[in-house]
Amino acid sequence: MLTKRIIACLDVTGGRVVKGVQFVDLIDAGDPAELAARHAAAGADEIVLLDITATHEGRGTLLETVKKTALRLFVPFSVGGGIRTADDASAVFDAGADKVSINSAALSQPALIDDIGRRFGAQAVIVAIDARRAEHGAEVYVQGGRKPTGRKAVEWAREAEERGAGEILLTSMDSDGTRNGFDCELTAQVSEAVQIPVIASGGAGNAKHFTEVFRAGKADAALAASIFHFGVADARALKTELAQDGIPVRLPC
Repeated sequence: MLTKRIIACLDVTGGRVVKGVQFVDLIDAGDPAELAARHAAAGADEIVLLDITATHEGRGTLLETVKKTALRLFVPFSVGGGIRTADDASAVFDAGADKVSINSAALSQPALIDDIGRRFGAQAVIVAIDARRAEHGAEVYVQGGRKPTGRKAVEWAREAEERGAGEILLTSMDSDGTRNGFDCELTAQVSEAVQIPVIASGGAGNAKHFTEVFRAGKADAALAASIFHFGVADARALKTELAQDGIPVRLPC
């Protein structure tokens, strides 16, 4: 059985890690490089850095922040925010990232998924989907959760896979930052619709929530931010509990 991955997320703006609730009321959580190194040392399988205001502010990714963070890491490192072209992706890879995460730009120009996949391989392309529940199925939002698109999350995940995405990073905007648990129903819907790995994001509060999203949500990986940044749990303790629950994880040495 494949092990389930635990991913620590760094939402960055102005060169600092921030965290809020449902994409608003952001508070400072620390330095990206320091937090990334701490989470990796504690047993996180991967680190994701998302420059959450790059698209809204119409600028590129903060490459110096990416470089400083990459130098501190020995686990896979993904970066998203402000990546609009394959050349933008190349610059992020040159700065030390192993994967790129694309969201708003992928929706406005879906061929970007194909372009990056052809150039760097599907394993290097994550399509991020920020979704909020709606009457007729979860709707995709862009620009850091500011703008609805009218696209359904499940349909967009399928298209992303067809175009060559290697993974889906699915964030439930309704659950984000609440620590009340992942949206297992939405995660399962997307997981069942695609063959590529789905990373669940939004709502992690304790080990039980991870067990639920791995079982009921059928996620391949789960991402968390605030519970790691603010000392609620670390990846080592979390993985120990998951292993005791029968969830296959890579235990840190």
